Amino acid sequence: MMLTMVVDIDHLLATPIYDPLRCSIGFHPLHKLFPIIVYALVCFIPKLRFIGIGLIIHMILDSIDCQLSNGIWFT
Repeated sequence: MMLTMVVDIDHLLATPIYDPLRCSIGFHPLHKLFPIIVYALVCFIPKLRFIGIGLIIHMILDSIDCQLSNGIWFT
């Protein structure tokens, strides 16, 4: 499940790479709605279940970070 943090590789495509006030949900390519739906569907594939759960947890934590830092759930 820790390997699911690799999904943050898409942060390297942004300029600047790190912006403390930017909400990653809805901004970065792997943090948009369609990939999140795919991550949820992966949870139902037995051999990939832990990867899907890890990705969903990652997105939930990112959305909580958006709420706490910017007062919004997604961009």
